[in-house]
Parts: sequence; C-alpha cells; structure tokens
Amino acid sequence: MKCGYSLAQIGLHWLVAFMVPVQYLTGGSIERTHHAVHMGLTPSYWDVVQHQLHNYAGMVIGLLMGVRLVLRLLQPPETSGPNSWAGRAAKALHYGLYAAIIGQACMGFVASYLSFAIAPYHVIGSKIILAMVALHLAAAAWHTLVARDETVDRMVFSRRKQSSENF
Repeated sequence: MKCGYSLAQIGLHWLVAFMVPVQYLTGGSIERTHHAVHMGLTPSYWDVVQHQLHNYAGMVIGLLMGVRLVLRLLQPPETSGPNSWAGRAAKALHYGLYAAIIGQACMGFVASYLSFAIAPYHVIGSKIILAMVALHLAAAAWHTLVARDETVDRMVFSRRKQSSENF
C-alpha cells in the first residue's frame, strides 16, 4: 500500500515552495529595468541581477514542476477520500497549480525572449498562482489544526510501500 509521496516528490515540492516566493520578491525588478531602459537610463545593477534571477529561476521552476507532474502521474499518492468533494477539490487544486505554474514559466519565457506583449498575462498569472497557493496553505493549515489528520505528513515524511510482513 502506498501511503504518501516519494522522497523525490517531497524534495521537488519543497524546492519549488522555496523558489516561488523568490519570483514574487524579484518580479518588480523587471518593470524597473524595462522602465529605465525605455527612459534612456541605465538600470541599477541590483535590478538587473534580480531580473536575471527571476528569469532563470522561473525556467527552473517550470522544469521542476514538469518533473513533479510526470512523477505524480506515474506515482499518484494514495488519498483517504478521492470520491469526496474535498478529495476532488484537492486534486483539482493540485493539478491547477501544476498547470498554472508550468504555464506561468512558459509565459515568462515568451515574455523575456520572444514577445513582451504577453507580459500582462504573466502578471495576471502570478496573481492567480498567489491565490491558489493561499488556498493550498489554508487547506494545509485546516488539515493540521482542525482535522488533525495526517494529510500534511505525506508531504513531510517519505513513505515507502509496506510489505505484508510488517503486519
């Protein structure tokens, strides 16, 4: 019986979880950098560094989320109530996060290297992801503080398949 996520899935989850806030902290540098260039000014060194960090971290996040999606499809976690409305909502939110974050990385790449015209959609995408992450965190808090179940433990502790000898 599979009781949780693999160590690779857990590691990728937390790596992305720590990288996504970097995107929000560095995102403003892009507007400042482009504004300075359009005004004929040299952008600040720190804004250029943040701009590059935002671009490359976004590409890495997109790739990591792609790997996470493949792992989730190949090794789906066992859920306690997949047919309940809460189970279906959780599954929809998780796949929505995969789609939104991968899509956001793709839009960021397009905005940076192909057509800046997509940038307003990239900004909207960041707000959608922020709302989805807030809902994800609220659900995790509810499971931990109200339901007091082991849902969050599955993303903290790796669980391997148990053999029948352990019973």
